[in-house]
Amino acid sequence: MTIKGVVFDFNGTLFWDTKLHNEAWDIFLEKNGIRLTDREKVEKIHGKNNKDIIGNLFPKQLGNDEISELSTEKERIYQDLCLKTEMQLAPGAKEFLSFLMTENIPYTIATASDLGNVNFYFEYLGLNSFFDLSKVIYDDGSMLSKPSPQIFQRAIAIIGIKERDILIFEDSISGIMAAENAGVGRIIIVDSNGNDYDRWNYQKITKFSEVDKDIFAKD
Repeated sequence: MTIKGVVFDFNGTLFWDTKLHNEAWDIFLEKNGIRLTDREKVEKIHGKNNKDIIGNLFPKQLGNDEISELSTEKERIYQDLCLKTEMQLAPGAKEFLSFLMTENIPYTIATASDLGNVNFYFEYLGLNSFFDLSKVIYDDGSMLSKPSPQIFQRAIAIIGIKERDILIFEDSISGIMAAENAGVGRIIIVDSNGNDYDRWNYQKITKFSEVDKDIFAKD
């Protein structure tokens, strides 16, 4: 099967920040009297948007303003942690993105992050060199969380390629399920955090140089 377009999940896929998100959630949840195991984080947090995460974690029903305030608090913690590290894209990502650009293969990002974090990534990871911000699909409050395919469907529509010709890169369990639900032609798992992917037979990579470039249609 020849691939004509690519959609990237971002967190844990192009930017290996899962541990930073976990640490930020730990700080945020401890402050709010909530504790989660690593397994619970995979099930309740990874790949999902903040509205669903916070709405499900707190015992009382929260209004939209309260959820927005709590989400901003958590992301402020997360961004502060990011800035204490050497922020960089995943191994081989820049070279792979350059290849896609050279071959005129359309691609974009579909991320559960909100616009505040997306702008943060563009500023500190130099994403302007590779991505058009106007084509990035992010959590704008109107989409269902993964494993709903909605976020990927919007990304696929924006690059104008049929689902069967699309490759999705993902790292989270819910994200892989969302990619399957989107009916794409190929899924590649980015194993950035040592998760258990035994239920799937998809290719797993730990650096983007492992992707076989012969799968892509050439102009």
